[in-house]
Order: sequence, then C-alpha cells, then structure tokens
Amino acid sequence: MKSISTVSKMLLLSACLVFATPDAQAQRKKKKKKGQTEAAAAPKKDKKKKIADLVKASEKIEGLFTIYRDTTNGSIQLLVKEDQLDKEFIYFNQIENGVLDAFSFRGAYGGSRIFKVKKFYDKIEFEYQNYGYHFDENSALAKAKKANISEAPLASFKIEAHDKERGLYLIKAGDLFVKETLSQVKPPRFPGSRPTDFTLGNLDKGKTKIKNIRNYPENTDVAVSYVYSKPSVLNGGSNAVTDGRNVRVDVYHSFIAVPENDYEPRFDDPRVGYFMTQTNDMTSVSATNYRDMIHRWNLVKKDPNAAVSEPVEPITWWIENTTPEEFRETIKEGVERWNIAFEKAGFKNAMVVKVQPDDADWDAGDIRYNVLRWTSSPQPPFGGYGPSFVNPKTGQIMGADIMLEFVYHTNRVRVEKLFDDITAQGKNMHLDWRNKKNQTYCSYGQMMQYNTQFGRAALALNNADALAMEGLKKEAMLELIMHEVGHTLGLNHNMKASQLFSPAQLSDPDFIKGKALVGSVMDYTAINVTNDPAKQGHYYSTTVGPYDVWAIQYGYQPFKNDSEMNTLLEQSTKPELIFGNDADDMRAPGKAIDPRVNTGDLSNDQITYSIDRIKLVNRMFGKLKDRYTQKGKTYNDLRIAHAILMGQYAQAGNVMSRFIGGVYVDRAMAGQAGETRPYTPVSYEDQKRAMKAINTHIFGKNAFNTPNELYNYLARQRRGYNFFGGPEDPKIHATVLRFQRNVLRHLMHPNTLQRVSDSELYGNKYDLAEYMTELNNGIFAADIYGSVNSFRQNLQLEYTNMLVEVLTGKSSGRYTNATKSMALYNLKKIGQMASNNSGNVSTKAHKSHLKTLVNNTLKEVK
Repeated sequence: MKSISTVSKMLLLSACLVFATPDAQAQRKKKKKKGQTEAAAAPKKDKKKKIADLVKASEKIEGLFTIYRDTTNGSIQLLVKEDQLDKEFIYFNQIENGVLDAFSFRGAYGGSRIFKVKKFYDKIEFEYQNYGYHFDENSALAKAKKANISEAPLASFKIEAHDKERGLYLIKAGDLFVKETLSQVKPPRFPGSRPTDFTLGNLDKGKTKIKNIRNYPENTDVAVSYVYSKPSVLNGGSNAVTDGRNVRVDVYHSFIAVPENDYEPRFDDPRVGYFMTQTNDMTSVSATNYRDMIHRWNLVKKDPNAAVSEPVEPITWWIENTTPEEFRETIKEGVERWNIAFEKAGFKNAMVVKVQPDDADWDAGDIRYNVLRWTSSPQPPFGGYGPSFVNPKTGQIMGADIMLEFVYHTNRVRVEKLFDDITAQGKNMHLDWRNKKNQTYCSYGQMMQYNTQFGRAALALNNADALAMEGLKKEAMLELIMHEVGHTLGLNHNMKASQLFSPAQLSDPDFIKGKALVGSVMDYTAINVTNDPAKQGHYYSTTVGPYDVWAIQYGYQPFKNDSEMNTLLEQSTKPELIFGNDADDMRAPGKAIDPRVNTGDLSNDQITYSIDRIKLVNRMFGKLKDRYTQKGKTYNDLRIAHAILMGQYAQAGNVMSRFIGGVYVDRAMAGQAGETRPYTPVSYEDQKRAMKAINTHIFGKNAFNTPNELYNYLARQRRGYNFFGGPEDPKIHATVLRFQRNVLRHLMHPNTLQRVSDSELYGNKYDLAEYMTELNNGIFAADIYGSVNSFRQNLQLEYTNMLVEVLTGKSSGRYTNATKSMALYNLKKIGQMASNNSGNVSTKAHKSHLKTLVNNTLKEVK
C-alpha cells in the first residue's frame, strides 16, 4: 500500500507540475516584466546631445564666436552664447581674390551691416537690422519705429545642443558661409546684358569650401572660396580666367564686436565732402530731416587739455611686403603728409607708417591691420582704391586698406582703353553694384598714369635727363598716395579744388615751390606741364592743400561747442576752400552744371589753360617721330605717345565744353559771410570764349593737327595673333570723330540746351539762339562753300544727325520746343549751304548726303 501510495503521490505531483507549468511560466514572465518595469522606473539616462560629444572630433577655434571645425571633413559648428542673443554685431566682407570678369578683385570692400543673433524656440536666427531711420526716443512716434520697415532674416539653424549651465548653443553654421547667405557674391544680370557676355555659373556647393578661420576676441573672420560652375560656356572670359566653366571668388567674411567707446557721431555739412552713412530723422519736422553721419576715425587726445596732443591710438598704416622696395620711402612720405592737416586739428603724429615684415604671421586681409597693398593684375580695375569700413550706427571708421596697381606706374598703356576712358560716359556699373553703399572706387590712378605718360613725353621731347624723369615719377606717386589716404580718412572727391592758382602762377617755379598746386589732393587734375620748359615747377602736388587741412579740422578737431564748429564751417566761402564732388558725375555729357567741378583741368582759368595745353600738344606732335623712333625697336612706343597726346588734346575740349550753359554753384548757407547766389550762370564772355576755342581747336579745319607723315608709323607691335579681332591699321578718322562726338554730345544734350534757356531767366546772356547759331557756323561756315576735308565731313554729318534726332528721334520728347525750333532753323540753313554744289567729288557727294538728310527730315516734320 505504501508503494501504491507513494506512486500515487508521485503521479499526483507530476500532474500538478504539468498543469502548473503554464502558470509558473506566466509568473516568471510577470516577474521579468515587473523587473523590467522596476528598471524602467529607475532614473532615466539623459539622451539629449551634449556639446562636448558633438565637437569631440573637432578643432576648437576660440574668439568672438567660437567655431569648431571637424578635423576629418572640415565642416564647422558655431557656438552662440546666451549673452550674444539680441545683441548687435557688425558684418563686413571683402574680396580676398577674384577676377574682374566676375566683377570681383582683390581688396574690394562690400560694405558693413548690423546684424543680430536671435533665438526662436529650437532655432538660432541671423537677421540684418535697418538703421537708415532715426527716432527721438522722447517722441511718442518712437513706439512705432519699426512700422513698415523690414529687417532682413538671413538664416535659421536648428539648435544641435544646449548647455544650460554655461548658457551655450551649438549650431551647424556651414551654410551661413558657403552659401551666399551673408552677401551676394555672384553679380546680378544687368539690363542690356547679351547672351554672349561672360557670366558665372551656379554656385557649386561641392567645390565651395571654407579655406581658413581666424578668430580673435573682437572679431571672427572666415575665408570662403566660392566656386561657380556650368557645363559649357559661350564666353570663357579673359586670360585671367583659367577655365570659364569653373571660376573661383575668395571672400573674407568678418563678424565684429560693436565698439564700446565714447565715440560721438559727427554730422554731414554740404560745404565739406565726407563719405557718410545716410539716416533720416523720422521725428523731425524739417524739410531736410537729414541726420547723416560722416565717416571718420575715433581719434582721442592723450592730453585733452593740450592744444596739440598725440592720440591715444594713432591711425597706423602698414606697407605690405609686396610693395616694390623703391616705392616704400615715397609711400611713407605720402601718408605722413596728412600729419600736417591733423596738427591743425589738434593731433600730433596721428598717422604712423610701418613696414610689414617678410616673416609676419598676418596677411593684409586681416581687418586688424590697415595696409597699403600692391598688386600687378592682368586686368587692373583701378590705379588706386582707398576703401574703409565703418560702424553703420555711428560712422566710426574701423579699418581701411589702400589698393595700388603696379601697372599704373609703368609705361604699359592700352591705347584703346585710353580712348574709352577719355570718352567714358559714367561709372562702371559693376563697380557701382559691388560697392553701392561705399562709393570709394577711384580712377585717379589711371588718369595719373595718362598724365605722367604725357609728362614723360614732354620731358623726352625736351631731352630731359633721368633725374628729371625720376622726379616726375616721385611727385606722381606722392599725390596718388595722398589722394587714396584721404579717402581712407573719410574724404570724398573735391573736383572743384583745381581753381586755386592762375595759369601764370602755375608757370612760376619760385611761386609754386613746396605748395599744393590745388586746394585739395582729392581732385582729378591735369598734370602741370608748362609750355615753356624753362618755367617748369612742380608737376603734381607734393603736400596736402588748404581745403584738405580745413576738412580734416572739421572731421577730427574736438570742438568745445557747436558755435566753434560753425565758425570753422563759415570759412567755406574762401576761394581756397571751395568744394564740389562728383555726385552728379561730370564725366558724362549733360551732367553736373558747374564747369569748375571737373576732371583733367587745372587753374582758375580753365579755358586759357586748356588752349595752352592744345598748343603744347600741337608743338609736340612735330617732334614725336624723331624722338620715339629707335633703331632695332618697333614703333609701339611712338603709337602710345601719339595716343597720350591725343588724349590730352581731347580732354582739353571736354573741359571747355562744360562752360556752355554752365552755372556756378555756391553751397554757402543763407547769410554766410562771402556767400554768392546759389546759382550764377557762367559769364557771357567766358561762354563765348569757350565756344570760340571749341570751334577753333575741336571742330575747326585744322583741329587734331597731327602731321600726316606720322600716320604711317602708328603701328602696334605684333604678338601672336593679336590682330585676329580686327585690322591693325590706325583708325584715325574714328578716333578724331570719337573725341569730337563726345564734346558734341554735351553741347547738344537736352539737359545742356534746356539749361541754356532756363538760365536766361536768372542771368545768362548767351542765349539759345546765339549759341546754336555759333555752333552751326563753327561746324559749317569755314569750308561749306568749297571742298570739305574728310574730318570735317564726318563732323558735319554727325552734327546734322544730332539735329535730326532732336526733331524726329526716339529722344525728341526730351528737348524743349525752343530747342526744336532752333534745330529746325539750323537744318534749313545747312540745306541751303549744302546746295552750292561746289568742291571736289568727295565734297559734292557729302553735300548731297547732307541735303538728303535735311529734305527727308523736313518732310517728316511737316
């Protein structure tokens, strides 16, 4: 029984175990789940990304904005501190390197902007601010100061990690730089562009890269190499472009801390010429609610009580180690000349010059250094260029460079470019676009080169020695350096400053010795080559002028009160302090109205000086062939010398043409001592004198009187296939007509003709009828009754076509009725004169052409 009982127990136990197994398993699962639940209930491990983890494979580059750069792929992350949120910073960019085909060149400044870094939930945003409008905080209107003004959101980046304890945010900031987020690098497609014009391809993100990062406590600089690619090109660009399908433009981007100092903005006055940041006071009731801040450095006296004190921090210039050794002393001298002006403003040794060592650990693109830089570019865009960058909120200049091109101190001149420059009708659109907020592009260097080439020719024809040649070269460089430094001090051009001395004074070497030839080195003057070599003094200004000293006083002198400043400004009516910049661009026909605001002129009697220059050129023409023909050499130097002389001749005509219909402008304030009327027409005598000179020397039978035998030798030097684009023969008639046409375009411009009529109402005695009659007679009367030479035939047809344009052309609506009446009257006169049928066969054909033009126009007008 025992054994049965035992067996039964075992079977029962087995049965229990069998039936109990699922439960047991369930219990075990429950226990497991319970354990898991308990484990899950334990404190969770923090899964949020930490900054340290995201940057552990990166190089840390500390500075204003700390940047981490991945050591494997070069990508970057940027650290934003909480105390940087909603704070203002300055953004600035400049071209490190480029090609002129892409409207980019080394040293080009792109202006400066104010930006803020903002946080919006889980994103960091970058936004440009608009400071073109000022609101007085005491006005209720200030509460609406953001109304209808759009800030510029640039970029928004996801926050990758946040360190709450240290107040840090990490973002992937590569796209802020490698895309055109901060500034437009690729130029826009300009109106009138042709499909065959050179253009950049699309931004190639795969090839674009961040080249370098420089970080300092007050600024963060990122150098980016942008690459623009396209599979095929119609126009591969110049020889400076290696492959038009892939073009690189290198740009420095700079984030700069807003200066924390006691700098006080100084506001613009129309009697002095400073670059400025324009701001409108939106709470002012004035009709001119301008609050424009001039650009100037923050010079502070070490000893505020001293009449003259050294500054706490001088303006220090570095001569780049690319500078030719033989130029360095002259450059230093040119910069330091401005200390003459600063001493009058109360500062001693304000300008300091040093030379960059060859082993320097910084380059000229470092914004902490103001550098005089040299390049020798395939397509030099300028002769000198003196930009600066400022704090847009105050106008304080924070840094500057001067770019100088070696070619403008050599004998290399492209004759075709010379003619284009002389007949230029305005600024280059790409320069306007690239630097539209900071108009400091300067073409004085190329004018200086043409002037110096003319001076060299004059010296050579007078058998001057090498010492005289070197003296001319040094004076040219001194004036150019002073001019470009003036730009970096905030000064813009003063194209009226050439009026300082008379032609006789400029031809007196004892009188002119050691003086500036003009009121300001910020003018574009003619070279002072005297007609009598025995009376030759300075060719250029070798020191700053009286206007320069006065302007620096206005910009930099610490005034005790407004009254003291106004006393200085009221000196503007002194002849040596007159000012007029190129805001209206007097280079273009029909533009600026004051003939004293001009380029390529000199003396307070520009008409006499221009006539003297033409007479000098005519004498020089006869000596050219003998002096510039050297055995074993080509005739290229002779060709260039002839072109330079022709350019001087043509420029004299341009200067004189501005007196016709000219109106002198006076910017003096009402009631100011020495003021004249704001608008005073040029005297009858001077307009008549200018017209007579133009009819004689520009339009006359013997104008541009190059000896005919010289034309056989005006040969370019062959180089490979450089004549492939067109025949190499000198285009004599086309060149002369180009110069004559440029003068005619001003004399016949609707603005000029309307001003002649309008100014009759306030003093002009040279009325429209007399002016247009004398112009008509000057072009026709001397030879229309006999044979007409080929130059005059070109001129007469050009002028007749302009009269036709007045009556029936696309622009006829721009001309006044009085002008149209005189145009019709003159056309009929031309028809009558051309009906005499006299002269040689060529002349008869020409007169028949004239009569046909006149008759067809008369039919159309009827």
